Amino acid sequence: MIQVLDGGLSTTIQDLGRPGYYHVGIPLSGAADIEACTIANWLVRNEADAAVLEGTLLGPKLQFHADTAIAVTGADVEVKVNDTVHPMWEQLKIKKGDVVSFGYPKKGARIYIAVAGGIDAPLVLGSRSTYLAGGIGGLSGRRLKEGDSLSTVQQQGAPTAATHGAPAEQLRDGSSPTLLRVVSGLFSYRLTDRSLDAFYNDEWKVTNESDRMGYRFSGGRKIEFAPRPIPPFGAGSDPSNIVDAGYPYGSIQIPGGIEPIILHRDAVSGGGYATIGAVISADMDKIAQLQPNAKVRFQMVSMEEALEARKARKHRLDTLRDHIKRPV
Repeated sequence: MIQVLDGGLSTTIQDLGRPGYYHVGIPLSGAADIEACTIANWLVRNEADAAVLEGTLLGPKLQFHADTAIAVTGADVEVKVNDTVHPMWEQLKIKKGDVVSFGYPKKGARIYIAVAGGIDAPLVLGSRSTYLAGGIGGLSGRRLKEGDSLSTVQQQGAPTAATHGAPAEQLRDGSSPTLLRVVSGLFSYRLTDRSLDAFYNDEWKVTNESDRMGYRFSGGRKIEFAPRPIPPFGAGSDPSNIVDAGYPYGSIQIPGGIEPIILHRDAVSGGGYATIGAVISADMDKIAQLQPNAKVRFQMVSMEEALEARKARKHRLDTLRDHIKRPV
């Protein structure tokens, strides 16, 4: 149904991920921006967990060999159907033979392309998501490339019924610097008081060494760890090292005290670096849309505030779903 004319910089098949295997070292994977992925699916009347295409920075070029409907969400890009620009965040009708391409993001880093019926791929541990480092899921566990062919789970003879577009006031604020709220971590005590203050007070920038496994930041003051006369057995001499421990999703580690790293969808589930905190679930999607050199500030919040933010996010998405899916 879909021919890949150009795979773009890094385009993969993703859904909502494969939770339940983190304890055996299999990461969540799935869309880096769950909210954008979910809304794209709603716009073409798919279930939220249908597989989509996730394009990073430079999207793919696709030719469709059947009538269908698509929706593009996420980063602010120019969407072209046969060289005619079309809007994002609403359903687009596609005719057999149409070619869809994308410009470079004006804002944000990842786009999500939902197709009516959902992208088809084998289920691996209950998910179609691509885990690049593990070589599983998606299309043989790799990025899309020129010449690939894709199909949908449900072949449809006609485009799906129309939906309402997503109202702009319901979408996330894209102001800079991006504020990321953090719950203090198990090993935050390893930082000196001065460095803990610096981490939350300094402005940080996304480095080029950032991907689905983790986002790295620079620009703030060097982080100092509290001295320890005798390192725990197996921790090593570097003060940022610990005896191996589990890494919650969104964990923040600072190897060598130089550049903080936020672990994202494809990150390992444990290791030997001290985790000083974790970005709250309501803010993890924001990270997926950070371009290199984007500015970030961190804010410490309580667990109660984190849970309230999660509740508010769910309410906002529920309201948006009801708007999109109400009869046209």
